[in-house]
Amino acid sequence: MKPSLQLKLSQQLALTPQLQQAIKLLQLSTLDMNQEIERYLLENPLLEREDEAAFSRANGNVDGMNGSGDGEREHAHEAQEERGERGDSGEFRDENRAELTPTDIEEDRWFQDSGSYGGTGSGRDRDDDDDVEAHDLQAAATSLRDHLEWQLGLSQYSDHDKALIRFLGEGLDDDGYLSASLEELLETIPPEYEVDADDLEIALKQLQSLDPTGIGARSPQECLGLQLKALPAAPTRDLALIIVERHLDLLANRDFNRIIKQLECSDEALKAAHALIVGLNPRPAARFAALDTRYVIPDVIVKKVRGRWMSQINPDAFPKLRVNRLYAEILARQKRGSEHGLSTQLQEARWLIKNVQQRFDTIARVSQAIVDRQRQFFEYGEVAMRPLVLREIADVIGLHESTVSRVTSQKYMATPRGIFELKYFFGSHVSTDSGGACSATAIRALIKQLIGGEDGKKPLSDSQISEILGQQGIVVARRTVAKYREALGIPPVNLRKTL
Repeated sequence: MKPSLQLKLSQQLALTPQLQQAIKLLQLSTLDMNQEIERYLLENPLLEREDEAAFSRANGNVDGMNGSGDGEREHAHEAQEERGERGDSGEFRDENRAELTPTDIEEDRWFQDSGSYGGTGSGRDRDDDDDVEAHDLQAAATSLRDHLEWQLGLSQYSDHDKALIRFLGEGLDDDGYLSASLEELLETIPPEYEVDADDLEIALKQLQSLDPTGIGARSPQECLGLQLKALPAAPTRDLALIIVERHLDLLANRDFNRIIKQLECSDEALKAAHALIVGLNPRPAARFAALDTRYVIPDVIVKKVRGRWMSQINPDAFPKLRVNRLYAEILARQKRGSEHGLSTQLQEARWLIKNVQQRFDTIARVSQAIVDRQRQFFEYGEVAMRPLVLREIADVIGLHESTVSRVTSQKYMATPRGIFELKYFFGSHVSTDSGGACSATAIRALIKQLIGGEDGKKPLSDSQISEILGQQGIVVARRTVAKYREALGIPPVNLRKTL
């Protein structure tokens, strides 16, 4: 065949930079979006936040270039009106916030008093929270090594013993256990230090005498045993020590009858020893571990307004952006084409402001559609959750299913029942005898209620739970019950048995 040239007409879908930016902002979480906006603010001088602009006007840095005191006071007054100010009663007033949030005092009381989101609570609760936060900060600031070193500084051990205790302390894991054996650790010590196995054994005993009790243990049995030996001698403590050292596996499997038979003890004695063992700490060094704090900023707030559940964008999560007026006016006075770079940045700033607004508008539409279909959940809880799929929401608001998936990913909703990811309200369904459908979330809530109200001496098996649900018209197989139970973190029937 001879080579030839042919003309062919075809249509091809191309994503413009503006559309690519809109899709990217839509799928980002609030924290990631704020980081992305900060990057744009650093790169584009024509883009600024409204609160920063108000602060600049209050200090006379932009608009108050004439240096007039009256002008500065006027701009400061405007900035206070934009930011909101505290009145004589100490209440924060923000007109922009009032437009976004319904001001129904009776229906907004949960938002002010609830501890789940933004609540202050009573004075006693605040004191307790302060104590917890202070303890967390102290735990994060003081490591296990620092805590052990502080105790060694107060001890009367010799320098040789302190060096060996520090050496063993370096081999502790995050839970406070000595992961390597003494023989393995002894091989790592150079011969010129003249350290034998007896020296390491003595150093280990000295390490285990330090706080927290149970540190330096080589197994859970030894850790719990060290904590029991530190308690005053008593029959209950002695029985608990025997159980920990000899029958801990039977206790873990809740084989109480076998323990009673082997130890020839009464039910009351075993119950007291079991309560004592449960109160011990199998991870003595856990409170010294580094804190992994993760913050969630809700994008939507749900409230009941005049008998109807309404969702509104969280004003604290909505970044208020605008084009810098000073640079825009300078650019407008320039000749066309002389400042091509600034013109491009001006267009990019307008695109970003529009895409951010469009992002939150889409989140608001999807959130309201979810609230309308899950209003029974807000009234009665998880047991009233109805089945919901992405396609149902997409058809209602006229968006593509993939767009709804991006909106519900890493977006959170603050409700009177807690903070939930938008994806939480979607789930599969199980058919009922009446021909309807029951949400998987509602079934998990029912399973949790049944197990929570069961008799500890005769806990419900998965088959029994399946039969109870069947009597309520919900057809669920035993293996499905087991799957939901494991998803809830509930142990099987043999591990839920109590005395």
